[in-house]
Amino acid sequence: MSLFNRMMASVGIGAAKVDTLLERTSYSPGDEVRGVVRIYGGSVDQQIEGIDLSIMTYYIKEVNDSKLKQNVELGKVRVSPPVMVRAGENREIGFSFYLAPNTPLSIGRSPVWIKTSADIRSSVDPTDNDYIEVVPTQPMHMVLQAIESLGFKLREAETVYAPRIGDSSPFVQEFEWVPYGGAYRGQLDEVELVFLRNRGSELELLLQIDRRAKNLFGLFAEAMDTDESFVKVVVKEADFAQGPQYVASLLNNVISRYSH
Repeated sequence: MSLFNRMMASVGIGAAKVDTLLERTSYSPGDEVRGVVRIYGGSVDQQIEGIDLSIMTYYIKEVNDSKLKQNVELGKVRVSPPVMVRAGENREIGFSFYLAPNTPLSIGRSPVWIKTSADIRSSVDPTDNDYIEVVPTQPMHMVLQAIESLGFKLREAETVYAPRIGDSSPFVQEFEWVPYGGAYRGQLDEVELVFLRNRGSELELLLQIDRRAKNLFGLFAEAMDTDESFVKVVVKEADFAQGPQYVASLLNNVISRYSH
């Protein structure tokens, strides 16, 4: 093992590399993620102190009228204890973990990726990023379908900084809907939806219902931000069991109550 090779490996040239391979590329919040981490030995023997998988996303934070992206770690899993990787050696390490229930959906500007980091003694640590698609659970899908069936169209979905609202996290994913038809066209400017807590078969929602100004009083209310109502709604397993039309009727009852 030459001194030159050791020096080159210390700056990342000829060092060990890692590559994460997942069973699937599409998951729902709460799903089990399984796969393997492949380690490719470099030109010299190297001690890897550990390999970690971090589930990453980012949220938007407004600072001085500017929107900044802030990376955030949703969870972290150690998949390998310290191990010596010989020069030219290849090996695989299996892993499994569960996606957090508050993992943002891959709708709008909310990427989710798995970052693999290997801690190599006296060397540049290799990393690997694998983006995944996060699709709604069946209850989530039913809620999104229900709002659309009421005449709303999804305008934007964004993960934003909201430390007082999020469930043990500093962000929430907002879905912004605008009425394009039905009873709420001309009544509402928009409805924003947040999946506050995802308990699998039960969802707690936060709805922000923004009424449209129709007169001078309405314009004044809009200027003072008093034309908005925030409502928490719990949709239970028994509600979902009655189908999408029943869920739509539940949401319709809530929205209509605050649309005037």
